[in-house]
Amino acid sequence: MSNPAKKFMRRVVRMTLRDLLVIGLPITALVVFAFWAAYQFVQPAPPHELVISTGAPDGSYHSFAARYREIFARNHIELVLEPSAGAVENLRRLLDPHAAVDVGFVQGGIARGKETPNLVSLGMIYPEPLWLFYRRPATAGAAKPAIGSLDQLSGKRIAIGPEGSGTRMLALELLEAHGVSAAPTVLSPLSGIPAAQALADGDIDAAFMVGAAQSGAVWTALYTPGIELFSFTQAEAYVRRLPFLSVLTLPRGAIDLQRNIPDRDILLISPKAMLVAKKDTHPALIDLLLQAATEVHGNAGLFQKAGDFPTPKGSEIPLSKEAERYYTSGRPFLQRYLPFWAATLVDRLIVMLVPVIAILIPLMKIAPYLYSFRVRSRVFRYYGELKLLELQAEQAPDSRTPQQWLAEVDRIETAAHRIPTPTAFADQVYTLRSHVHMVRGALLRRFAMAANKTGVETGSRQDVQPAKTQSS
Repeated sequence: MSNPAKKFMRRVVRMTLRDLLVIGLPITALVVFAFWAAYQFVQPAPPHELVISTGAPDGSYHSFAARYREIFARNHIELVLEPSAGAVENLRRLLDPHAAVDVGFVQGGIARGKETPNLVSLGMIYPEPLWLFYRRPATAGAAKPAIGSLDQLSGKRIAIGPEGSGTRMLALELLEAHGVSAAPTVLSPLSGIPAAQALADGDIDAAFMVGAAQSGAVWTALYTPGIELFSFTQAEAYVRRLPFLSVLTLPRGAIDLQRNIPDRDILLISPKAMLVAKKDTHPALIDLLLQAATEVHGNAGLFQKAGDFPTPKGSEIPLSKEAERYYTSGRPFLQRYLPFWAATLVDRLIVMLVPVIAILIPLMKIAPYLYSFRVRSRVFRYYGELKLLELQAEQAPDSRTPQQWLAEVDRIETAAHRIPTPTAFADQVYTLRSHVHMVRGALLRRFAMAANKTGVETGSRQDVQPAKTQSS
């Protein structure tokens, strides 16, 4: 290949690259912008640690949180358990923006009348009955309970739990309603197994406990001789006064059929435990919390049927959007088929890629047309010059000599021959050159006809002139 040919091919390559850049760079910029805009709406990857405020180490909250921790560990997330005095302290920690707590167990009714703008509920997770155990006097008959009303607790030594516990808050509300919360009644901050032990030792006369029947303190009290379980015969009245409560019935023998524990049907009043999270808790971890709650609390129990819990009903704190979706649609689609980490990764990628793809598809369809138009426009430019030349030659043929008109045609043909055009568009150049040849032919014919006409007219005048001379 000769040097001029090589130079021309290099020019074609440079021009092609230039065309691709002119078309490709704006498209790339738009895609990058779309990616950036989508990223603003994407949650960061979920943290590898979540802190939950539980309760006393021997209480129900802590034992359930320990089971949550095992489920989180299966998904490579560490659930850190922070013991507390109970539900009231858990809520206080969650309301504190500086407390290093993400989620906590809160007893139903604790958040009544409180402003909780930065908290969301994940639903009610299980009923937690209020148990009242008392020492049965040796003189009391077996057929009739020794205490039939809370009024009879006046002057007794009563364990109501420590400050910050939901048990204390609910027990005080009931005792105050009966007017027996002040002296001579003695209120003790004991709770859990220490309260059950103190009751068995005779150090206190009664103990309030809130929690599941399977909790260590409740189980200990139920099986300790000389300790009796109080039946809330005024349960319906309590529920009317405190709507967050519900009435539960513990059937005779439900705890132990052989030992007949309890020895009669017992009426209990019960709030429900609620799972509460800070509003900025990662949505993927909220989904994981709800899955853990379903696995731990979703089975049939002493006071519930399978599937009753967790439930969105009854929460005094607004339900999170993720919880609403979970209760409506169940487990997130991707997490049904992928590991937790993979599902969260794909979910984030989808949020970023969908708008990018929505922009990229039409751009990729338009890009070939833009490239084609840019290449063809270099050819179309000479079509404009050729058409203008043809019109000028037709309207003002005498404005230039034939040699000048043909020189213009040659210039356009030479320029067309040098257009750096990719092979795929070479037919456009050859079509232009054929049209240039056609215009040249039309001009040559026009010049020939004009020359013939001029020759005829000149000859006629020469024939006529001698005749006039003779007559003169």
